[in-house]
Amino acid sequence: MLVSASVFCLALNVYHEARSEDYLGQLAVAEVTLNRVASNKYPDTVCDVVWQRKQFSWTHDGKSDKPYERTAWVRAVKVASDALETEDMSVVGEGVTHYHADYVTPSWSRKLTRVARVGRHVFYRSEG
Repeated sequence: MLVSASVFCLALNVYHEARSEDYLGQLAVAEVTLNRVASNKYPDTVCDVVWQRKQFSWTHDGKSDKPYERTAWVRAVKVASDALETEDMSVVGEGVTHYHADYVTPSWSRKLTRVARVGRHVFYRSEG
């Protein structure tokens, strides 16, 4: 399966962050990644956002980043492709740049505005 660098990086993030979620939950994670690309507070490419130091836990957990579940990987590539091709996608909304699993409460979450819960993830936007 040959895909662009943007699709590949976005699919890796969807796979590692949300492979157990349904399509909408995975799309919400993809949307946050793309919202960061659109923001002037983050890098300008999908790959640079995904690999930005300590932004997504799977990128620095010491485990292999290679997808090992084929079906989940194929689905993550589909979600990433859909997200990149859809101009007016809105699952969690414009400007939503953070999320975490619902079983943790990171300290940074108190400084942001909670806007949605999709599946096992809680989504936030920073104001201002």
